Amino acid sequence: MAIRINEIFYSIQGESSRIGFPTIFIRLTGCPMRCNYCDTAYAFHEGSQKTIEDILKEIKRFPSKFITVTGGEPLAQKQCLDLLKSLCDEGYQVSLETGGGLSIEGVDQRVKIILDVKTLKSGEVENNVWGNLSKIKSEDEIKFVILDKEDFIWSKNIIKEYSVNQEQVLFSPVYGKLNPTNLSDWILQESLNVRVQLQLHKILWGEKKGV
Repeated sequence: MAIRINEIFYSIQGESSRIGFPTIFIRLTGCPMRCNYCDTAYAFHEGSQKTIEDILKEIKRFPSKFITVTGGEPLAQKQCLDLLKSLCDEGYQVSLETGGGLSIEGVDQRVKIILDVKTLKSGEVENNVWGNLSKIKSEDEIKFVILDKEDFIWSKNIIKEYSVNQEQVLFSPVYGKLNPTNLSDWILQESLNVRVQLQLHKILWGEKKGV
């Protein structure tokens, strides 16, 4: 059973509550969405076929217990579910970054899900699978990538409409487009209890592959 892999690399986790930890990243090829601010368009098509056994051998050269499976959209490949299970079975602490356009049904319960809810300015809001929000576990996180004030207000309303636990929510400004100070001010003004998320890997190394 083969999975198309765009890249496997070792870096600092730049997002989520695991920010700052050295992490192994497995980026799968392919994505059904085309977000306006996408920073990994190279993962739409580029990649090579690898078996799960090949992947497990390759990641063992990295000294980390943390693994993030990302994309593209990793769930676009059905074999992703088998990969996630195998990684958990090997004793890794696994997180999954998913764009929210596909169901998270069937994801191993040991996996920490980072669910990216697409905002208005992403251009993909109509593809959100809203049923995913009811499947989120207490240890999972829900991310909103925000371009401007309109996106912020929309995101705030979604949180209230779906009774989302605000402590599980990440508000992330679009890199280079929204001043994070403005986003932080809006959160304080609205008395929200969400986490501001800056992309640490981009602050450290800029916007490029393999970080």
